[in-house]
Amino acid sequence: MTRLGDTFIKQLHEKGEDFTNLYAFSEFLESIDKDRVPDTKTVPIGMKKMKELGIKNAIIEMDLVYRGIDYKKFKVEAINDLLRERLRWIRKNLAKDAKVFINLRDLPDGMVKKPKRIFKVIRFLSSLPKDERPFGLVTEESGKYLPEQLGVWMKAIRREMDACGFQDGHLLIHVHNQWGLQDSTQLECLANGANGIWASLIIQGASMGHSCSTVMLLNLIRLGNKKVLKQYNCTALREAAQEVCRITTGHEPWPLQVVYGERALDMVFGMPNFTPDKKEFDMATFFGERHVMRMTTLASPKMIVDRLTFLFGKDRQFTEERGQRMLEVMLEDLHKNRKEEYMSAVGIALLFDRSGGSLTEKMSDAIAAEEPKRVHAQQLIDEIRAMWDEWDLRDGKRDDKLEFDAFYNGFLAPYFGCYRCDETKLALKAIDMDEDGSVDWNEFCLYLKWAIRQYPETPTAEELLSIAFRKGLIPAMQDEVLKQA
Repeated sequence: MTRLGDTFIKQLHEKGEDFTNLYAFSEFLESIDKDRVPDTKTVPIGMKKMKELGIKNAIIEMDLVYRGIDYKKFKVEAINDLLRERLRWIRKNLAKDAKVFINLRDLPDGMVKKPKRIFKVIRFLSSLPKDERPFGLVTEESGKYLPEQLGVWMKAIRREMDACGFQDGHLLIHVHNQWGLQDSTQLECLANGANGIWASLIIQGASMGHSCSTVMLLNLIRLGNKKVLKQYNCTALREAAQEVCRITTGHEPWPLQVVYGERALDMVFGMPNFTPDKKEFDMATFFGERHVMRMTTLASPKMIVDRLTFLFGKDRQFTEERGQRMLEVMLEDLHKNRKEEYMSAVGIALLFDRSGGSLTEKMSDAIAAEEPKRVHAQQLIDEIRAMWDEWDLRDGKRDDKLEFDAFYNGFLAPYFGCYRCDETKLALKAIDMDEDGSVDWNEFCLYLKWAIRQYPETPTAEELLSIAFRKGLIPAMQDEVLKQA
């Protein structure tokens, strides 16, 4: 079949792309007959395509314990002879200086089932004359073996390569994710003889993903590998991985993805023993970014102040005393089984307001700029906007403002029984952020955006209004009443 890659490679070739360091995969065998005997006469289609497309560096994929092959008929001697033939074909038809890797992709299974066969092939490849042997060996692991097992096998393979004079031969590892040990396994392999990996910048890949190069390189850096720092533009790795993820998946990286996820730089605990020491490797500092203060009940008042300052600039209201009160309100929410989000500009601004603070102009601007991202959310807000516009036009002009009595009659009446009561008047002042004696649409819409963000499954405009008042506006208004009491 004509794969998408074929077309893509042709397009690159037409645009003059440099193929010097590009690789392509090819199977070692083209086919296997019904008697489980491989066809050794036919050149694999992958190698033919490489010749056609002008790619000279090859990764030859082969198996040594595949149950579809009868190894009593296809013995190690035949395997080694065919390997030599494949290497010669590549150098004759692709390039004399072609860099060829042999990927023993079932090597971990082979080390358990048929280690002698594995080492015979490794010994043969490592003992070839320098102008015939491959550039290196590769293997991959499906995720089912433990790091210490792979470490021992890598050490044994490297020892065999070195003993046969193949000291300059590369040994690469590629580890799939199945049980969550992929990064530990790959590090163990690098510590025991493997000198490289083949992997994408991001975890997306075959099976459930794999140990990616971004995470691995950062692990090497934090462990003190200065060669990696010199060889790669490591400070750009995080942004590059994020962009590759967007291109590949159409989505942002998973927020909890280590190194390049949105929450990878989160500072969760406000405790000295969780704060990186100046002598320790700190990922946020390495990338030239700030730690993101995660807003939970485990945060410290200072972390809350830092988060407020980061989002809205400095303000005399942003004190640790206010931060402590915000922590208390978070706990009150949890005791009431009210699960809110406090990280966004909208979320923390409303928490600040409900905790006795007065929304600042920068808070209002930041919230107004945050448009709902879902069509359903925008539809509900548009419905409420239409109701607002009806009241707004009653004075003959549309200025996006409602006098207190109009706002009370149009929206507040179901929640406060008396417009002229002192409590209601004080409460209305709470929503009048710019203190001009009226309620602006942007001031009111702020609470609607917060409500739909916190409760995205809200079905109707009426219910959205109810949430905005009961869980947002009224608690904030009550704080204003208490301050005036």
